[in-house]
Amino acid sequence: MKDLFGKAILDYQTNNSPEDLITETSISEADEMSVAYLFRSYAEMPKLEQKALELAKGKVLDIGCGAGSHSLVLQNDRNLEVTAIDISENAIKTCQLRGLQNARVQNLLDISNEKFDTILLLMNGTGIFGTLSETSNYLQKLQSLLTPNGQILIDSSDIIYMFDTAEDGSKWVPSDGYYGELVFTLSYKNETEESFPWLYLDYNTLQNAAHANGMECELVLEGEHFDYLAKLYL
Repeated sequence: MKDLFGKAILDYQTNNSPEDLITETSISEADEMSVAYLFRSYAEMPKLEQKALELAKGKVLDIGCGAGSHSLVLQNDRNLEVTAIDISENAIKTCQLRGLQNARVQNLLDISNEKFDTILLLMNGTGIFGTLSETSNYLQKLQSLLTPNGQILIDSSDIIYMFDTAEDGSKWVPSDGYYGELVFTLSYKNETEESFPWLYLDYNTLQNAAHANGMECELVLEGEHFDYLAKLYL
C-alpha cells in the first residue's frame, strides 16, 4: 500500500508542500479534495459530525481517524478517553504530532479484548465495509467491542441521486450488485493508489443489516445532501 492518503496528511502537518488529493470513483469523474479539510476544527465540521461528537460518551474508539480532528475535539474539549485507529502509518504519525495521546496503526478487525462505550465511524463510516456482503462481518465485530450500554455512531449517504432517472421515474442502477458499492481510486503528487472498494449505505439497508445482526438502529440526523447519522446499539 502506498498510503497516499496518509502521505498527504503528513505533508500538510509538516508543511512539506502538500497538494490536493484527487479522488475518482466507478461512477464519478476525478475530483480534487483539499487536504486542509481533514484538519478542520469543530466549528468547520458538518452538522452530522458535530452531532456525533456531542453524543459521544465514555471510552471512545474512533475508527479510520485520518488526521485525528474528531478525536482531538473529544480529547481536548470533552476530556474523553479516546483511542484513535487508522490503517495508515502516516495518518497516525500526524495524529501523534497533533497531540493525540492514544493513536495507533490498527485494522478494526484485528482488535480484541477491548470494550468501548462509543464507537465512531465518520466521513462515510460505512466505507470501510467495502461491500454489502461484508457488512455483517463488520457489524458483528463492532458489536463485540461495545459495552452493554454502548453505541455506534456512523454516517453515510444514499447515493441513488447520482444515477440517471428513467422516464417512469425509476433509477438506472447496476443490476449486478448494490448501487452503493463503489470502487475508489486515489491519486496524490502524480502517484496513484491501487483501487479499493468503498461502500455507501442508504439508511434502510443499514437498518436492515443492524437488525439482522441483533442491533437496534435509529436515525439521529439527516444532512443536506442525502447523508445521515445513525446510532446502533444493543
